[in-house]
Amino acid sequence: MEPVVPPEITHELTQILSNLVLGDNEIRSRERLIWGYDSAEKAVNDRLAQTPELYLLALAQFAIMADTDVMRSFSLVLLRRLLFRPSPSSPPAPTPSSNTQPRPALYDHLSSQTITTLERLLLHSLQHEPNPKVRRNTVDTVSDVANQGMRRGRPWHALQGLVFQMAQVQTQGAEGTLGRSSAYGVFAAAPNLIMDLQAEAVMGVLSRGLADAESIEVRTAALRASVSYLESTDSPSLPLCAPLLPPMLSTLASLAHALGLGPPAPAGPHAGYHHLSVFLAILTPLGGTHPNLFAPHLGSLMQLMPPLVLPAVDCGPTPTVGRPFPTRTGSLPTPPSTATPSTNSSPNRAFAFPPVSSSGKEQEIDEEEEDLRQTLRLSALEFMLTISEARPGMVRRVQGWVEVGVRACLEAMGEMDDEAEGGLVGWLGDDLLRYRLPTCIIRAVPRPPRMRNGRALRVATSVPSADGGEKYIPSMLASYDWRVRHAGLMAIAAIGEGTGKVMLEQLGKVVDLVTPMFRDSHPRVRYAACQCVGQLCTDLEEVIQEKYHAQLFAVLIPTLEDPEPRVHSHAAAALINFCEGVARDTLLPYLDPIVERLLKLLNPSGDSGNVKRYVQEQAITTLAMVADASEVMFAKHYGSIMPLLLNVLRNADGPDYRKLRVKAMECAGLVAIAVGRDMFRPDAATLVELLIHIQKSPVDPADTQLGHYLIATWAKVCQAMGPEFEPYLHVVVPALLQTASAKPDVSVYDEDEEKAEDREGWETVVMEGQTLGIRTSAIEEKCQAFETLVIYCSTLGAKFAPYVLQSLEVTLPALSFYYHDGVREACAVLIPMLLAAGKASNTLTNQMVSAAFHHLITCVRAEHDASFTASLYKCINDCLRVVGGPSALPKEYTDGIVEVTKHQLQLLADRRKGRANRQAEGDKEEMALMEEVEDFVLEDMGKMLVVLDPAHPLLVAVSGVKDLGFNTWESEEEEE
Repeated sequence: MEPVVPPEITHELTQILSNLVLGDNEIRSRERLIWGYDSAEKAVNDRLAQTPELYLLALAQFAIMADTDVMRSFSLVLLRRLLFRPSPSSPPAPTPSSNTQPRPALYDHLSSQTITTLERLLLHSLQHEPNPKVRRNTVDTVSDVANQGMRRGRPWHALQGLVFQMAQVQTQGAEGTLGRSSAYGVFAAAPNLIMDLQAEAVMGVLSRGLADAESIEVRTAALRASVSYLESTDSPSLPLCAPLLPPMLSTLASLAHALGLGPPAPAGPHAGYHHLSVFLAILTPLGGTHPNLFAPHLGSLMQLMPPLVLPAVDCGPTPTVGRPFPTRTGSLPTPPSTATPSTNSSPNRAFAFPPVSSSGKEQEIDEEEEDLRQTLRLSALEFMLTISEARPGMVRRVQGWVEVGVRACLEAMGEMDDEAEGGLVGWLGDDLLRYRLPTCIIRAVPRPPRMRNGRALRVATSVPSADGGEKYIPSMLASYDWRVRHAGLMAIAAIGEGTGKVMLEQLGKVVDLVTPMFRDSHPRVRYAACQCVGQLCTDLEEVIQEKYHAQLFAVLIPTLEDPEPRVHSHAAAALINFCEGVARDTLLPYLDPIVERLLKLLNPSGDSGNVKRYVQEQAITTLAMVADASEVMFAKHYGSIMPLLLNVLRNADGPDYRKLRVKAMECAGLVAIAVGRDMFRPDAATLVELLIHIQKSPVDPADTQLGHYLIATWAKVCQAMGPEFEPYLHVVVPALLQTASAKPDVSVYDEDEEKAEDREGWETVVMEGQTLGIRTSAIEEKCQAFETLVIYCSTLGAKFAPYVLQSLEVTLPALSFYYHDGVREACAVLIPMLLAAGKASNTLTNQMVSAAFHHLITCVRAEHDASFTASLYKCINDCLRVVGGPSALPKEYTDGIVEVTKHQLQLLADRRKGRANRQAEGDKEEMALMEEVEDFVLEDMGKMLVVLDPAHPLLVAVSGVKDLGFNTWESEEEEE
């Protein structure tokens, strides 16, 4: 191909790119001498700023003519990044209202002739590049240019024609295979190239790729392209694309058969496991976005999936006296129809005779195959669960689908690699209280509960399936293997999350299954029993505490004296969940034995060197929750506990005691609230002095929790002391206002900056067409500051007057703090409290009232979030009541409230009309939830209008908009 840039430019660019690739410090030093720049990167940037077209074309030419694969590949990657990064020579574009409008980039400043030449060079690379790795970079770059060009109204017709031609060429050998896979790769990454063509023609090309007999890479690329095409197709056109599903799914069946995982067929190479995993991973997103496409094929998939997601049968090794808890590979009995011969020679396989001797190389191969099988198993299970989540009613109609999915999850949960954690000794010595899910199920296990209507629970616990399935979890809890018992308990905890209605029907049976496990011989099973009860107390809050408190207290309280620290500590943690939903009168009979055992954990007798600090931390936390739940009845234990807590705050210095100290602070505050002001008063000054001392001590940068707990504890002390806390406001409020007014720590990312969301402690959001990174800790501190101001203002009332004006100045602008909903909600609650405090102290001015209503009206006019709109109307209503009703406001503000209310009513009416028109193609459950939130808006709006005028004419409009809801939706649970 003829050069398109002068030779000297090519030579110059060769040197710069060589230095960029090599990255050698000495070469970079010579580069400074040659070019006079700090680095080769700066040299590239400088030349792009001066003559961008020439050097971008030089890069594209270099991607064709460079001698080495590395340089051609690097040129393509660099070209792709440079083309669409923001142009340094032009000002940033105004921020658009959506993220569909591209930001100005170097590409936008290129002439039409340069773009045409650039496209011609890239097409040459796409068609003629011999190296597969470089060709993949070409596909990425070509696809990016095509997508960005179409976003800017510049279709690339030459690419469309070339890729169609490449996809249909039947040339044999590596060259033909590479061409076809590259063509389908472009289709996958740039589906808009084919979206305007006849569906029959597109499906014909894709079907040929899916049936490519020569290369599995071509079939994989064609499958990616097919999924991308279907995901980009609008809903009305999807039925026309249904004929594409059979050839897509045939790729799964053919590979599964070759591996001997379907109907009998010769075994294939290990690579088949990898390819089948990849195929399933490609199909999985389509199962989430368009699950209905799979409906006619679920019966066929049901024949294929069980051997993929269920492990081979393995009875496991026999327990012995020397090894009572041996490892194993299978857990539940596998039906003969799904059993496959086990070829695993790992140490976990079942006993075999005669003994099988294997060399190290053979064992390494077997381990590699086992890893590939596990990856395949997870991919298959992810595929099944994705479809199940997206359309639970659809999969319930397929016999065996839910049963297989539930059982596969239960099987995998029981396959823990105990040796990887150091065995039982390692687990007992681990101070970190956490539950490690098995690797093979880490992402899938939370999902079975969402198989609606409780089918997962019924199948797993007691109700036989249509084909006579086993009662899985009861049999798991009776297994000889502690891992299976452990998995059964964790499964009950997971299932309770999404099947509350059915769980309530069988709650007594579940409690009867779980409570005996607190006496299990294995400590990890007892730990899991604590975890299970704690989770159930959260998911079924109040119900389980009210009906089964006697059975649960009978096992939780003795477990506080379990010989293993991790177990009795976790029992204390489970008590926290229990106490969050327990009535005070229910807790009182058990209060003394609970507190007695917790005090023993906090201040044990005997060798203090054996005391586990995490046990003490947990004991303090549980004492705090017990005090909160028992309220004034905790007073009898106050004299035993508060001196211990104050002693911890005096003496717990150093990094090893950070967590213990903050937990003691939290507990002291909750105990003070529980026992009341009179009992707490003698210790109040001591606790305040200790908090002031801690607050004024040098800040340890590594102690990230102290600030949060200090703010929270000061708030609790204020609640406990009431008006007597006023003298200490000057200690806490100024710092609180400073935190509340702090600007967010925000970074703006370039569009090509991948992995932006992976920065630890940062959250990535897209606002007004820009990708922003926000430091989460800073906005959480801001939210806590406003929530604490709510506590101070509501507790102190008129005594908060010195800080009303400053607080209002900080709070009103924060109504528009779109980075964090919690901040905005706290501000909406705080504003009427500040006005009330100002009115009660005679410090409220007309300017304060005017500023408050001006900000509220402005926010309502611009708000699109229905949930926060309801909060804003409640805030306006409360403010109206504080200032004395609408008559106390200037007419401009009452008129403004009415006008923005009309605007919001129109928005709600338009949304509901549009939603009713598309209810057949949308998610009815999601739309019903949206309407439920909007009903809250209309309710608060109506209350506010009644305050303005009990016969306000807009009340009729409110009722009319409410009637626009489709109101015909019934949940799938009700339908069945």
